[in-house]
Amino acid sequence: MDHRKKLLHIARMPIRWGDMDAYGHVNNTVYFRYMEQARVEWLEQEQVVVRPGGDGPVIINTACTFLRPMTYPGTVEVRTYVGAVGRSSCQTYVDLLVDGELYAEGSAKVVWMDTRTGKSVPLPDHVRAALEAE
Repeated sequence: MDHRKKLLHIARMPIRWGDMDAYGHVNNTVYFRYMEQARVEWLEQEQVVVRPGGDGPVIINTACTFLRPMTYPGTVEVRTYVGAVGRSSCQTYVDLLVDGELYAEGSAKVVWMDTRTGKSVPLPDHVRAALEAE
């Protein structure tokens, strides 16, 4: 991807036999699960607690470009990056690699929301600081 981006987190996950579909490769929906798990690990690293009735991150859009099919066995490395940071949101990008080879590229826009009102709120200061740190 040709966006300005900063590495936030690297997650490694085993590719499970059950992740594959009838074609014998990891089902497209599972790529989104890998990206979700990496995003959750990054948020936990930033000590973000997702809870009902409070403020927290939600995804307003997500995408994935599937470059090569993944297969079992293996380990997927999910690299999460941040791009543009706004008042209440940040654009994230993801590279999914197996054995150092790029298999997919993804993205998700994360917006901070007040779960009681459904309206966006400013990013928490500690999250903004982590996103904007050099």
